[in-house]
Amino acid sequence: MPVPEFDTSKPSIARVYDYYLGGKDNFAADRELADQMIAMYPPIVVKVRENRKFLASAVSWVAGLGVRQFIDLGAGLPTSPSMHEAAQGVSPSAQVVYVDNDPVVISHVNSLVVKGCPGVTAIDADVRDPEEILTRLWLAGSVNLGEPACVIMGFLLHFLDAPAARALVRGYAAGLVPGSYFVISMAHAEGELGDRAAEAYNEQAFAKAYNHEPADFESFFGGLEIVPPGVGQAEDWRPGATGLLPSDRRMGQVLVGVGKLS
Repeated sequence: MPVPEFDTSKPSIARVYDYYLGGKDNFAADRELADQMIAMYPPIVVKVRENRKFLASAVSWVAGLGVRQFIDLGAGLPTSPSMHEAAQGVSPSAQVVYVDNDPVVISHVNSLVVKGCPGVTAIDADVRDPEEILTRLWLAGSVNLGEPACVIMGFLLHFLDAPAARALVRGYAAGLVPGSYFVISMAHAEGELGDRAAEAYNEQAFAKAYNHEPADFESFFGGLEIVPPGVGQAEDWRPGATGLLPSDRRMGQVLVGVGKLS
């Protein structure tokens, strides 16, 4: 499938993350920005990989609860462990939809995943319009809105201000039935370092990043039941655990949680 024209001189969030994860689907501008961020904040590579591990673990857990539909918003480039690998590893019949507006992402999902993997689809769309996306998925037969689904928001909400992030979660929750789940993660860095990291992203003008506080992150689950072990750091989150140790306010954090629509 041909890839639509795009400007390789401008970095892409998806391709920068691909570089952090050791992928090869990135260009010089992506690597340059990624290296700037690594020089400023060396733990970023570890944190991105902790995020990926959490997402796969949480998705596998939700699939084990009987949920068979997964919507990965701002999915990024296919990277193992992918969300369809995590979901279908538990439930082979699981349906997984990747949503992104990066043409390289859509092309790779279509060529590397969709053609050889039943139950997986990709749509080119702006994740900030929940009603449009859920309607498209329903009309396409990709998601049955009468049955529970799991929405994945991995490293997405720090690209929205706090009110917009809360509204986005509410928007998707409004279109889903009780028993649906939300798997959410967000990067956070303490103090001046975090502010500088956000500024470095913003200077590139391809995305505005926010260094939300942990209290903001927890507020993004408003209206959802936060399931055990609660909201905390990715490296401490274990599905089904009774709780998390108090945060030690590390220099960098991957804040995570799973919410249920009751």
